[in-house]
Amino acid sequence: VAELHEYLKHWRPDIYLPEAMGDVQFSDFVLLDGKCAFPLNEKFFDGLFDEWEIISVEDDPMKHCKEIFDSEFGNMAPILQGKSNLLEPFHIDKISKYLPPRTVGHPWLLAYSTSLHGFSLKTLYRKVANADSPVLLVLKDTCGQVFGALTSHPPRPSDRFNGTGETFLYTFNPDFKIFQWTGNNSFFTKGSSDSLAIGGGSGHFGLWLDEDLNHGRSNPCETFNNVVLSKNEDFKVQDLEVWTF
Repeated sequence: VAELHEYLKHWRPDIYLPEAMGDVQFSDFVLLDGKCAFPLNEKFFDGLFDEWEIISVEDDPMKHCKEIFDSEFGNMAPILQGKSNLLEPFHIDKISKYLPPRTVGHPWLLAYSTSLHGFSLKTLYRKVANADSPVLLVLKDTCGQVFGALTSHPPRPSDRFNGTGETFLYTFNPDFKIFQWTGNNSFFTKGSSDSLAIGGGSGHFGLWLDEDLNHGRSNPCETFNNVVLSKNEDFKVQDLEVWTF
């Protein structure tokens, strides 16, 4: 009953006239026999028996409002808290369209950067240890190619692969391509003291980095059905950044 009162009050104020009931308090609906215990304004019944109309999503009068909202706010660039040496506006625009919904509206926080913190996988683990969000890895190799991955959880040393289907690989070599989970296996992310691997299958990793974050490798893998992300399968890292949300 309370829900019906709220519905009428919010959506049909033209027929919901509790002020016409004076001091009468009501918490339920009752069947009135003959006379009403309080005077009713005739407007109380205006439109009460109007026919309901079922409309499609395309005819939804609120659709226009949503389109306006999306046009105004849906394409707003995220706020970066920290200076990036790798990300240009077009990188951010492309990547942000594929981020998990739980990251939308959150600023991008620079948690680790080789230019600030040095080349060390252990330092990377430590810098994201307290993060509670997906993690975006952005790499640039010595050939000038930009590529990387989004992991559903912060990478950490583990005896097995972990993560979810939010994880993906991407590259801008030479144009933007994204490689999302195929469902073929669950080899998302595996960290150890001497390497970090993202995506796998048949002995190949989609993206692999050594403990010094100096050398890496990229191969097609079953997890993401990706191409080689870098210009060459084996590459040297020029710079690497890790962003949380």
